[in-house]
Amino acid sequence: MKTSWPALDPAPVLVLGLGNVLLGDDGVGPVLLDRVRESFSGVEEVECLDGGTQGLALLGRLAGRKTLVLLDAFSAGKAPGEVSVLAKSELLGVGTLRSTTAHEGNAGELLAAANLLGELPEQVFLVGLQPERLRTEFGLSPGVAAAIPAAVERACEIVEKALIETGVNLPASAVPSSS
Repeated sequence: MKTSWPALDPAPVLVLGLGNVLLGDDGVGPVLLDRVRESFSGVEEVECLDGGTQGLALLGRLAGRKTLVLLDAFSAGKAPGEVSVLAKSELLGVGTLRSTTAHEGNAGELLAAANLLGELPEQVFLVGLQPERLRTEFGLSPGVAAAIPAAVERACEIVEKALIETGVNLPASAVPSSS
C-alpha cells in the first residue's frame, strides 16, 4: 500500500543565509538574512531560511524553486566588507573549491550537488561580503558590519526582480525599503 502525502509547493524564491555566527565575519549570512526577512515578511512567495553550517543537508530545500539567493561570506580578494554578487554561471564555475569561510559544506558544494541531481533552481545568485576576520569570536568586523546595508539592498533588488519575473505583484505596502 502506497501512502501519499500532499505535495507542498515551496515558495518560488528561497533566500538562504549561510555561516557560523560564532566565527566572526563567517556569520554575515545569517545577519543579512534577518534584514532581508524583515523586508519580505508577509510575502508568501519568499522563504527565508537560516542554513547556518548545514551544508549538503540543505540539498532538499532547493528543489522546486525558481530562484535561490545565497547570503554568505565570500572571499574574492577584495577589501573587507566589499560586496560581490555572482550569478549561477559564475558560481558553477567556482565548483567545489574549498571555501575560505569556516563552515563545512560550502555553497559551491551545495550548488554542484543540486546541479548534479537536477534540483538547482533556474536562477541562482550569491550576495557575498568579503570577510576580514574568520576566527572564534561573536560579531562582525567593522568593515563587514558597515557593508550590511549595501548587501541587503543588493539582495532585496534580486528578490524583487525574481518576484516580478514570477508574476508576483507586490503591493506598495510590501515593497521593501532600501534603508
